[in-house]
Amino acid sequence: MKLLCVIGVAGVVLAQPSYENPVKKLLKEGKPVIGATISMPSVEASTLAASLGFDFLWIEMEHSPIGLETARNMILATRGLKAVPFIRVPVNELWTAKRALDIGALGVIFPFTSTPELARQAAAATHYPSAKGRRGFGPRLAEMRWPIPEGYAEFANENVLTVIIIEEGRAVERIDEIAQTPGIDVMFIGTSDLSYSLGHGGQMAHPVVRGAIDKVLAAGRKYKVPVGRPIRSPEDARAAIKDGFLFLQGVADVVMMTNGAKPFLDELGKTIDPKTKSTY
Repeated sequence: MKLLCVIGVAGVVLAQPSYENPVKKLLKEGKPVIGATISMPSVEASTLAASLGFDFLWIEMEHSPIGLETARNMILATRGLKAVPFIRVPVNELWTAKRALDIGALGVIFPFTSTPELARQAAAATHYPSAKGRRGFGPRLAEMRWPIPEGYAEFANENVLTVIIIEEGRAVERIDEIAQTPGIDVMFIGTSDLSYSLGHGGQMAHPVVRGAIDKVLAAGRKYKVPVGRPIRSPEDARAAIKDGFLFLQGVADVVMMTNGAKPFLDELGKTIDPKTKSTY
């Protein structure tokens, strides 16, 4: 948070807050950030996660039932809390990003960005034309979440985080072209989908999968684009940071609930079996 001085009533100089996306700032400084994945359409879950110390919320709209109206309420619930709200949209399209940003998300995560053309499309979708983007102007709802004195458009072009997901072998083949795309802030590796695309589903340690991951990391270092991946535990996070990953997607809310409940119930002599079938 930095301060912007403006002239108030009767010429008195007032200090008003001018927001700077802390996730972008940390990434530019080469520091890791970690987010909570929110897959439940719950304002309460978002509010709690945003207050626990995570750097950002990964609001999941590709693999969950969360709709725009619920996402809007979840974003508004983060006001005054630490975590910055981002949305993974269902598909890399101009209109999906526009709707996510116009309800107040400060970042968009684009799945299956497997070509330089799709990378350029993602960057254009998150920037207004003054920054050679294609985002249409209609920020009234976004301004309710980000009431910036100097103007929302300029603020958004500087602070919206553009994340593309590398999750197909064909993306790795053209990763140098993709990494050079202006306006891309993070290349995130969808490790599970990438492993399946390479013919070794779920085998993250397989030499082919590991080689592809290393190639994306190398491109990120070469072109100074932070790289991210999912993490499943504190140990996994430490290993990821050691490898050079900076943008870390934490486990989903439902996993956190399970992980918290299981030791409690185990202590009581009960267990949680994820394979248990319902009895209806």
